[in-house]
Amino acid sequence: MYMAAKFPIGISARHLHLSQANLEVLFGLGHQLTQDKPLSQPGQFSCAETVAVYGPKGSFPKMRVLGPIRQHTQVEISRSDAFMLGLDPPVRDSGELTGSPGARLVGPCGEVLLLEGVIVAHRHLHIHPKQAEELGFTDKGLISVRLEGPRALVFERVLVRINPNFALDLHLDTDEANAAGAKTGDLVTLVP
Repeated sequence: MYMAAKFPIGISARHLHLSQANLEVLFGLGHQLTQDKPLSQPGQFSCAETVAVYGPKGSFPKMRVLGPIRQHTQVEISRSDAFMLGLDPPVRDSGELTGSPGARLVGPCGEVLLLEGVIVAHRHLHIHPKQAEELGFTDKGLISVRLEGPRALVFERVLVRINPNFALDLHLDTDEANAAGAKTGDLVTLVP
């Protein structure tokens, strides 16, 4: 059964999630996110809003905001992006922000100085509980997957995230995807 398990890849470019309080500082009191297009995970979406993100050495003038609103503001970047900003963020699961570096966020109506919240997202598999049970996966467990092709690669230490609202999707950042020549929709195979 393990060798037959295949998962589609979703490539995650740099982006940020905002708290309502920070959204209102950046875009104005009472502002609501403007949905641009849906993402692979149900209820998640790309927004029309972008924010300038500044680190000690560089910046990204238009980083895309993803919705919906989160409890805490979080900036997700690749290791290459971190070099551009002059930051050294840890590899973390979404929401694990303690001890991570901060950044300055600038929107059309104001700016926010984050004391922490910049991470390199841990590569992870979104999976529904029923599928996870069939494969013997546990939430926050680690698996390995193989991508075939000219730049074939095994991704180890893939974090399993189980939730009844998840659609099956392996999230890689742009550095990871580029290293393997991967595209959104490519399939990886579970390594037993």
